[in-house]
Amino acid sequence: MASIGIVSGSIDKGFSGQLITLSIKAPIEIRPNGSKSADVQPDFRVWSDGVEIGAGWIRVAEQSGRPYVSLSLATPEFGPRRIYANLGRAAGQDRDDIFAIIWTPAD
Repeated sequence: MASIGIVSGSIDKGFSGQLITLSIKAPIEIRPNGSKSADVQPDFRVWSDGVEIGAGWIRVAEQSGRPYVSLSLATPEFGPRRIYANLGRAAGQDRDDIFAIIWTPAD
């Protein structure tokens, strides 16, 4: 697993930061989905420079029972596949409002 960005914020208010890969450095906002009307709809919409690039869902960790955000991202720069990632504790951070975007490579 690799970190492809860093954001700050909370599940209640959303997150903002940067998406960073070898070829991309772009602002990212993970905004609460205020129009969610069914359980299958995402809890968050993911935006970069005014373009929607993905969605996020609140999940609960099996071991700790703590909530986290699972992301699905898609842009032409990523090619034909989606990128799946989770927001997790950023390495070296003591603050509770700083999260790494942790990429989960698909096989």
